Parts: sequence; C-alpha cells; structure tokens
Amino acid sequence: MPPIGGRTIQASTAEPNLITATPPSTTRSIRSRVLGRSQDQASPERPLLVLHDVTMRYPNGKLALRDVDLVIPEGDFVFLVGPSGAGKSTLIKLLIRDEVATRGEVVLDGQDLAHLPRRQVPRIRRKIGIVFQDFKLLPSKSVWENVAFALEVTGTPRGRIGPAVDRVLALVGLTDQAQQVPSQLSGGEQQRTAIARALVHDPRLIIADEPTGNLDPLISWEILQLLLRINELGVTVMMATHNAEVVTALRRRVVALEEGWVIRDEVGGAYHRED
Repeated sequence: MPPIGGRTIQASTAEPNLITATPPSTTRSIRSRVLGRSQDQASPERPLLVLHDVTMRYPNGKLALRDVDLVIPEGDFVFLVGPSGAGKSTLIKLLIRDEVATRGEVVLDGQDLAHLPRRQVPRIRRKIGIVFQDFKLLPSKSVWENVAFALEVTGTPRGRIGPAVDRVLALVGLTDQAQQVPSQLSGGEQQRTAIARALVHDPRLIIADEPTGNLDPLISWEILQLLLRINELGVTVMMATHNAEVVTALRRRVVALEEGWVIRDEVGGAYHRED
C-alpha cells in the first residue's frame, strides 16, 4: 500500500447538535456491493462516528479517557494504537454502548449513544461488527451455524439467513469449510469465521480488537488484507492493535492513545511518531 500522505487531522470544531442532525446514509449494503449491483462507496465527507469532549471516569476513580475529540468519516480505515491501559478498550466499550461517557458526546451514525433508550441499544449495535483476538466462536456449532447465529438472535427471517451466510462465507474464503467446527480450523480460518459473523448483518462499522494477536505473521497479513478488502466495499474499519510492523507498513490513519489522551491523529502515519 502506498503512503496516503502525512497530514495531521485537526479535531472537529463542529457543533454537536449539528453533527447529531446528520441524515441517515444511503450507502448500499454489503450484500449489494458483494453481488456487484453497485460500485458505490461510502461518502468520505460524512462522519460516521464523532466523539466530542469525551471523558470517562470509572466508579473506582480511574480516569480512562480525557477530553477526547475524534471524527471518523464513513469509509475510513483507522488503526487505534497505544500501550496497555491507554484507553483503547474503554473507547471500544463506549462505541458499543457497554459504557456511557462521564462527559461529552459519542455520536454513531447521527445518534447520541448516551441518550439512546435502552430498548434501542440492540438496534444500534447491529450497525457495528466486532472481531476479537480470541475469536469467541461457539465450539459445538459449525462455521455456517456460528455465522447464522448472529442473525438468528436478532430475529432475522429464516429465508434471509441462508443466502446471507453463504454470501459472507464466500467473501472470506470459507465456503469449503462451512460444515467444519472451530476445532477443525486453523487460527486464520477461525478468525475469518469471526469476521464473517461480524459482517453478516451488514454493519456500518467493523471494530477489530487485536484481530491478529494470536496469529503468526503470514496469517496476520492475510487477515489484514481481508479487512482492507472489506474496507474497499465501503465498510468503516477501526482496528486496535499492538502490531507495529503492520501499522507502519500499511500507512493508514493512526490514532494513538496514551493515559486516556489522544496524543496523535495522523493520516499515513507509522506506529510510532516519526519526527
């Protein structure tokens, strides 16, 4: 991948209420793009995710995030980096509404998550697909069943589940392994299954939390190439990682956290600051 440039992104000064009022996107679904029905890409000018003056203090007094301002445009690919305890996990918890910020606004697709009624939380979470380091697959279910389960728990009609699962398994290259259980798969295949599960409900945002942490270097690059392909289909990707080699080689946008602060937000950056 060639460098995208070295400019530093400035924190947004837009009024929060104007951000919240952004109309819903008309971007076509992954289904349409995979089937080749459209070459539409996500609008790079529209913010999918906005954090404005976000501070997070846990009940035990720990200050995990401090005055965070962050704008993620639709279709962006962002590496989230920083040492353990920097605030990456807390940021992810805010995005999936596992936690609510102590102060500030977290706006996803035009909706302020802090003011979201509890009954609407499952719906907003369907806009996000999450990929974990340890895969979190159901060991007694096949690859196909693991992916289908993500739709079954949301009440998707049975007639729509089969085609959707077959489609994403083809995308991640697991059609031939559909009937195998996780113990029969390599680590890379298990992670591909987890990515398929995250994709199957057409999310707007994929959050990958150390997705290559348990994989060898060659397989790690294959998983990265798959995430880049998904991003090319218009899905916004945020990847939390400690893999300095991958971040520096790909030269995508890098958001670096340290002690809860955003200390760097740079397009085309390396894992470490280059002065």
